[in-house]
Amino acid sequence: MWNPEKELFTELYKYPEHLRHTLENLPSRSGVYIFYGDDKTFPLYIGKSVNIRSRVMSHFRNADEAKLLHMTRDIEYIETIGEVGALLLESDLIKNRRPLFNKRLRNTRKLCSIRLHGLTATVVFSNEVDFSHTDDLFGLFKTKMSALEKIRDIADQEKLCYGALGLEKLAKNRACFRFSLGKCAGVCCGKESPEAHQERLKNALSTLKVRNWPYPGRIAIVEEASGVTEYHVINHWFYLGTVKTLEDAKKFDIAVPHFDRDSYKILCKPLFETDSPKVILLD
Repeated sequence: MWNPEKELFTELYKYPEHLRHTLENLPSRSGVYIFYGDDKTFPLYIGKSVNIRSRVMSHFRNADEAKLLHMTRDIEYIETIGEVGALLLESDLIKNRRPLFNKRLRNTRKLCSIRLHGLTATVVFSNEVDFSHTDDLFGLFKTKMSALEKIRDIADQEKLCYGALGLEKLAKNRACFRFSLGKCAGVCCGKESPEAHQERLKNALSTLKVRNWPYPGRIAIVEEASGVTEYHVINHWFYLGTVKTLEDAKKFDIAVPHFDRDSYKILCKPLFETDSPKVILLD
């Protein structure tokens, strides 16, 4: 049977003989790799792995990446001590260099979150509210529409009242329209207590809770391997950079420009797990 996708891949992809030496000499260690086309000023793709060589080779076995491989003229890499360093460096490079084929981890300066105030769930923005230190924030969204959609999804699942949540206006002393359809448990008309409504809302949002920055200021996350140490400097979930000595880590004194969603997601896991890495307070 004719397979146009396979034919296109065969047409576009031939083993890159000009990259053979580069591929054979890639390290089997953690780090970030960068695909370049004819212009090395603008990368085509940036990725990371705990095994650079294995991950790069996997690109050359993927028919979906034929276009990327057809355009690739060179591959560079930056080794890191461990996975945390690779994740942070990848995120930082993608934001600053904006490679053509990377769709995620693009810089989003203005984020949204859901904030609870009484029974109401409102959408707040990171340029107006300090996401690093504000309680009762749930979820990180790129747009107000996506945050509102999440509130509606939870309301539908939990039979919460759109009116009480602030999604629509309520007529005084009257049940909302969704109550008549059996889609609201009735906080709007006294069939459910405000406390019960609020409890179900909080429970539904609990997995999305945004954690506050747990330190007084800057920290250095320490990664060590094979007698080598790296210090990843973080301030209020924002990645400032990686250095080889604690003295250099203390020199980072850069104002945090915005709340960084990607660094937050990368760092939550290592910082709050029981086997978390060594953390040194810099402030």
